Amino acid sequence: MQFEEKPVSSKTVFKGHLIEVEVQQVQTPHGQLAQREIVHHAPAVALLALTDDHQMLLEKQWRAPIAKTTLEIPAGKVDSRDQASADHAAVRELNEETRYQAANLTKLSGFYTSVGCMDEYMTLYLATGLRPVDHELPQDADEQLALQTVTLDQALAMIDRGEIEDAKTIMAIYYWRGMNNDGR
Repeated sequence: MQFEEKPVSSKTVFKGHLIEVEVQQVQTPHGQLAQREIVHHAPAVALLALTDDHQMLLEKQWRAPIAKTTLEIPAGKVDSRDQASADHAAVRELNEETRYQAANLTKLSGFYTSVGCMDEYMTLYLATGLRPVDHELPQDADEQLALQTVTLDQALAMIDRGEIEDAKTIMAIYYWRGMNNDGR
């Protein structure tokens, strides 16, 4: 069975600081013409950051697309400072957003965040052996973050109550639950 669609035409309709939006006309494998709206986004990283006392770091922040605050794990895009290195971006984002550095940084998974409309690819890391950074990197001027720590049981209950709705964060919490029988 053939699945691949063939682009017939393409036009960038928006180019902003964070995203670019492209409208494609494609020919489906059955010969039909269809329109695809694609959001292009830089690769990104996210961190399941666990403290020595078995708590995870969460950030509370405002998210304009859903017009409310969310609880999320530290995350950010891979940018020019990282020279296309997700590992470098993970270290940098952990510093910028939490003021911690990790003795151990392990890649857990990579995934597309919303394949129906976006090409963003995110790499999820486990960060352990957290210690305060020696040198604080500048935080993004347009971000307001409040850190908190929660246990695995608290995090799972927060998902159940709808307090944590972010997909990468839910994925990280479920990964944490599966790490060991006791969640460590």
